[in-house]
Amino acid sequence: MNYKELNLWIMFSEYSKLSNHKKIELLKKYKNIKDIANLLEFKENIKIYNYIEYMNRNNIKILKYLDEKYPNDFRYLYDAPIIIYALGNIDILNTKSKIAVIGARKASNYGINVAQKIGTFLSNNNIHTVSGLALGIDMNSHIGVLKENINNINSGKAIAVIGNGLDNIYPYSNQNIAKKILYNGGCIITEYIVGTKPLKMNFPARNRLISALSNKLIVVEAESEKSGTMITVDYSLELGRDILVVPGNITSKMSLGTNKLIKEGAKVITEFNDIIDEEY
Repeated sequence: MNYKELNLWIMFSEYSKLSNHKKIELLKKYKNIKDIANLLEFKENIKIYNYIEYMNRNNIKILKYLDEKYPNDFRYLYDAPIIIYALGNIDILNTKSKIAVIGARKASNYGINVAQKIGTFLSNNNIHTVSGLALGIDMNSHIGVLKENINNINSGKAIAVIGNGLDNIYPYSNQNIAKKILYNGGCIITEYIVGTKPLKMNFPARNRLISALSNKLIVVEAESEKSGTMITVDYSLELGRDILVVPGNITSKMSLGTNKLIKEGAKVITEFNDIIDEEY
């Protein structure tokens, strides 16, 4: 695809006057980005050419909604992203065996230990682990995957979904983990173009992608009903995903959300094999 056409795709993705749902309706109707650009009276955007040059130099892949490599799981979202930006091994995005592991940023030592062991267990069983590269449970699930990757090159990989542009790994302290994810055959993705800062409003939107990309959702720790973890749970329930929960210490505030989910009927993980069923 030439830069001019790619420029139109990115302008369409960034076009704020239409929702993603409306944009997808246009794509299904016209199936041609040039026709849509004429309809919306797009003008050539030099700034976007600079973004494209940057992404090309830094091996950032651009997966458009109509592309074969675009994550098929996202097509079931009402507001699916028009473009996904990716670093690393994009082939794992459309594999069947993917499970999300999420939880509190201020994780307890117990939660950190369990998150790492779950990541290692999933990787050992050739299941890819999806998480958000955040501090706490997210990053430690990735670390668990990386431990297994060192021993087995064919093991399941880490898929990190972030809430900002790929020119800036957030939080900065996780840059080394991000590099190891890519080195070991994993992938980092976002719906946000380079230059996008990690704004607070981006993360709830990011969470819907974690839910959509995964067959199941494992919650290790959650501090409250209003946390980002519980928002991700709500997205997963809307998509019909199974929710699995690690039980926590009833005296720990990090267990308030998880123990509430158990009360409401979520599947309890009492041993790692509880995660795997006939699907795997």
